[in-house]
Amino acid sequence: MSLNPAAPPAVYDPNGVGSVYPDEKGYISEKRGSLVEPHPEYDVIEASGGHELKRDLKSRHMQMIAIGGAIGAGLFVGIGGAFQSGGPASVLIGFIIIGAAMYFVMQALAELGVMYPVNGAFFTYAHRFISPAWGFATGWDYAIQWLTVLPFEITAATLTLEYWKASRELDKAVWVTVFLAVLFIIQIFGVKGYGETEFFLSIIKIIACSGFIILGIIINVGGVPTDDRGYLGGQFWHEPKGQAFKGGFLGFCGVFVTAAFSFAGTELTGLAAAEAANPIKSIPMATKQVLWRICFFYILCLLIVGLDVSSDDKRLLNSSNDNTKFSPFVIAIADANIPYLPGIFNGVITLSVISVANSCTFGSTRTLQALAARKMAPKFFAYVDKSGRPIWCIVLQFCFGLLAYVIDAGGDAPGQFFNWLLALSGIGNLFIWASICISHIRFRKAWKLHGHSLDELPFKASFGMTGSYIGVFLFVIVLMATFYTAVASLDAESFFTSFLAGPLILFLYLLWKVVTKEWYLLTPLESIDVSYGVRTNLEDLQAAAEQQRKERAMRNFPMRVVHTLF
Repeated sequence: MSLNPAAPPAVYDPNGVGSVYPDEKGYISEKRGSLVEPHPEYDVIEASGGHELKRDLKSRHMQMIAIGGAIGAGLFVGIGGAFQSGGPASVLIGFIIIGAAMYFVMQALAELGVMYPVNGAFFTYAHRFISPAWGFATGWDYAIQWLTVLPFEITAATLTLEYWKASRELDKAVWVTVFLAVLFIIQIFGVKGYGETEFFLSIIKIIACSGFIILGIIINVGGVPTDDRGYLGGQFWHEPKGQAFKGGFLGFCGVFVTAAFSFAGTELTGLAAAEAANPIKSIPMATKQVLWRICFFYILCLLIVGLDVSSDDKRLLNSSNDNTKFSPFVIAIADANIPYLPGIFNGVITLSVISVANSCTFGSTRTLQALAARKMAPKFFAYVDKSGRPIWCIVLQFCFGLLAYVIDAGGDAPGQFFNWLLALSGIGNLFIWASICISHIRFRKAWKLHGHSLDELPFKASFGMTGSYIGVFLFVIVLMATFYTAVASLDAESFFTSFLAGPLILFLYLLWKVVTKEWYLLTPLESIDVSYGVRTNLEDLQAAAEQQRKERAMRNFPMRVVHTLF
């Protein structure tokens, strides 16, 4: 094949890419090796079929994507079981610790995302800075997580509608069809449709959380005329009406597991970085400000729930991600005898579940497309149409969505089916988050080894490598807590559903080792070319970052606080 004379020369990447020959647009004309990536001179996104993923996500989309991926049924419903088993103090401490760990993860992801705007984000970073086998396991595990979560979320959304009598009279399969149709329509509009949907649904959730915080305070001080309980104060933190640390150490460990699940999806901001229009503005803002918003809404909401609902309430025993009739939020409102509002809040929960389902389609399709672009998945999954949609990845995701029709099987079969299906993700989030931190640590080491300074980075993680080390440590602690909880349950099924993702990750890791016959544990730091794939306008980004640092002076502190929260 003859190359265009205007095209740059071949570039060899020591990470095993081989020689890559991009044409004048940055597309690959000829290649040797096992991995295809664009030349660093061109700021393009890997694609197949002559089309690219679109950079249509604006800053407001990026911020709301993080909220939409994190605030969902895990917060509104799943915490009921955590309150019942661990008590309000354990819940608060557990969520604060996981929130801190996620802060370190998002800081690391922002630093990498601003420097290397690649599709697949953390999968690509793990492949490059840790090892190809680790990247393969990370990418496929993340794709499998979202593929298997979609039918569960559709089922959960269907069951939330049973709160209303009129909905109970219809066959559940009808609502499954409606939700699948809604998700299909969103996909027609590509990444812009995903971004706009998350933007508006997240606004609704923020309004709901803010409203509940205000209402919860009024309920607690006895300001609701229909509530004959009067002033509640902190009575549910003390016996005989409740316990701050219920269930002892075992209860506390169980809260860790729930908290980790509830924060799942926050990392989607990093995955969306490749399709962001203004990375130096949107990525750092989304990772810093949005996480503070999540912590703000999570911690305050949990504090209010713990003050207004007793951890001894028997209804919390039935709390699950698909049973909103026993959501602690709905219980708090219903116990105050406020008419209509419990149903309205239940509607918000339904929308939040749809939001997570929408995130499922984005998370799985973009990761799978990135895997295929690097020849780690079937080639046809790399295809992107002229509208920037990875069509075959979307088709596969919707095929998994059809599994939601299992809800019509009746009896305990659907519950058992989804328990084992979700077990494929299980502890996978801990693996993903730890991998992001490890990728950041090894990037920093390779950056220094090749003679670069931190001053060259347009965005630097607030706590540097120290934060990433702390993040890895905290995730190991959560993993140990999960193991302890599973063993203490003395239930073999509970143990295997908690840790089925572990053998899956190990299998994926070893599979790539066997296929490539590369038996080294980590890619040598000296072999990592940190200049490969860096944004072409790095100097402009550095100048913009410096300007942003000046704008964050102390004189602007009051407005920065307002912008961070709202």
